[in-house]
Amino acid sequence: MQYRTPAAKVWILAVLGATALSACGDSVAERALYGAGAGVATAAVVDGNLGTGAVAGAAANVAYCELYPSRC
Repeated sequence: MQYRTPAAKVWILAVLGATALSACGDSVAERALYGAGAGVATAAVVDGNLGTGAVAGAAANVAYCELYPSRC
């Protein structure tokens, strides 16, 4: 997937990040699933490793919601 400007990737990453944090889920499993989805999508946009993106996204979303439960 080719983009004409680097700003397109930054914009897509910002939207994906906001979406990931807004969809925390009600249980740890849901939080991990939503985070993994956001991680895979981000990795696909930046041509990264999809498996690593899934693991990092899941861990980040679970950790964020555990740290700040009132925001989830």
